[in-house]
Amino acid sequence: MQTETDLENNENEQLKYKDVICLSHLRWDFVYQRPQHLLSRFAENGSRVFFFEEPIFSDEPTHLRKQEKDNNLFVLVPHISHADRENRNIAEIQRKMLDDLIEQEYLNDFISWFYTPMAMDFAAHLQGKATIFDCMDELSAFKFAPPELIANESNLIAKADLVFTGGHSLYEAKKDRHERVFAFPSSIDVRHFAQARDISDEPADQRSIPHPKLGFCGVIDERMNLEMLAEMADLRPEWNFVMIGPVVKIAQEDLPRRKNIHYLGGKNYKELPAYFAFWDIALMPFAMNESTRYISPTKTPEYLAAGKPVISTPIRDVVRPYGELGLVEIAETAEQFIGAAEKIFRRENSIEWLKRADEFLSEISWDKTWAEMNRLICEKIEETNQPKAAEKAVGI
Repeated sequence: MQTETDLENNENEQLKYKDVICLSHLRWDFVYQRPQHLLSRFAENGSRVFFFEEPIFSDEPTHLRKQEKDNNLFVLVPHISHADRENRNIAEIQRKMLDDLIEQEYLNDFISWFYTPMAMDFAAHLQGKATIFDCMDELSAFKFAPPELIANESNLIAKADLVFTGGHSLYEAKKDRHERVFAFPSSIDVRHFAQARDISDEPADQRSIPHPKLGFCGVIDERMNLEMLAEMADLRPEWNFVMIGPVVKIAQEDLPRRKNIHYLGGKNYKELPAYFAFWDIALMPFAMNESTRYISPTKTPEYLAAGKPVISTPIRDVVRPYGELGLVEIAETAEQFIGAAEKIFRRENSIEWLKRADEFLSEISWDKTWAEMNRLICEKIEETNQPKAAEKAVGI
């Protein structure tokens, strides 16, 4: 039986490359998001994927650790000794590891896929069939961003054949910097999250939390408006706020602590529908700052696929289209969040709302996103090869 991925691939050209080398600032096993969704589809459709992570520094001898995560999908983690970190050039070590990988794995027919401009320090020399910059976030606006990131991004955009952006607002910011920039907002694996509508067994660590449950799932970092979360908890002490996800770049003592705020930690992607299933409302209490100016949260379609009503701060890529279509409630303050939640609790046309949400989600999927990206890549490779074919035909 063919899957949706198979059908999408049949509609597109055959792959014009064998392998994908991905340079990422994110760990494969951290949070399952855009990189995992897209790169898994490259592997499923026949390409070997080599996911090259940022280094780990330890007392171990310097080496490149390789782990096969799935068929055709390999995660490479540079382990660099503290001694080498002090006495050698880190970029040169990574470049040597990358070159050795290319030689050992016979990578002579690949595309380069960049998530981090910082990889240009050691991977700018890669000469694959195509270079893609999948710009999923404005990383320069994030806390602790390296000062050289902006210059590295300019170099990467100059090198890239294609630039993909993680949302429409990010597309608007990048479109004039390259002749081939394409917006690919956050998408959805509908079947995975739709399981939440039929799950009857609540996870143990959430089961004892009383209703109403208002939940958030994602990385808890500087993009979260934690003050507003605390205000909501104080305004409605009888409501419970469930926070799922790892805490990053925030000290534990800086997290708001209330009896009705529950931090459950990170969860496996496969587990998420079981948690969503028992929420009354899903929240996206993002801060409105430079780090959130261009985000396109994957949570928006995931919550909707789970059948959950959603309240979000006015993130541009949430307001347009979700807010404008009436699929997500938009609120700026704790009081407005509470008001939006009470409006949802009173809602009498939830069946009609859910029908409209499902209609919207039926038009998007990670399979469709990957298929369109692959089409553009193959089109670019074919275009690049045409002059060579013409030269060969006339004997040049």
